[in-house]
Amino acid sequence: MRGGGSTQERRSPECRCPLKAALLLSLFWMPILLPAASRLLLLPRALLSMASGSPPAQPSSASGSAYVPGSVSAAFVTCPNEKVAKEIARAMVEKRLAACVNLVPQITSIYEWKGEIEEDSEVLMMIKTQSSLVPALTDFVRSVHPYEVAEVIALPVEQGNPPYLQWVRQVTESAPDSSTAPL
Repeated sequence: MRGGGSTQERRSPECRCPLKAALLLSLFWMPILLPAASRLLLLPRALLSMASGSPPAQPSSASGSAYVPGSVSAAFVTCPNEKVAKEIARAMVEKRLAACVNLVPQITSIYEWKGEIEEDSEVLMMIKTQSSLVPALTDFVRSVHPYEVAEVIALPVEQGNPPYLQWVRQVTESAPDSSTAPL
């Protein structure tokens, strides 16, 4: 210690100013940081629900949306070409099994099939629908798809633009539910 004496002995009341400033700054920034901190507190619950297989509970949005996380799904289907993809996509929308289908051309798929490594150019369909319609959508794709084993993978949508998610639900509302009516 330079100058003799301990730091404790030399501290004057003016030295506490940085502490006061830090306290005041923390009070100012606290309302801004709290929303982020509250999301961090949900992380353990989200990880636990992932381990259990159930969707995590989401905090209510500021807009007051009534969207239920996971009630809309994004499904993915690959097709051998654009013509097949368009035909299947149109039929899904007409039957109200999908609100929207995006076609992504010229993807390359590399996969194993019957013991051989295959490489094909395909078209990816990105399908937005109600989660409750995924079984009916899967049955429909299997009935019209040219592949022996058609890819149908659906992922629940946890968050998104509430008006868009509501639109997906509205457009597909009159579709037959897979639990009540076969296609």
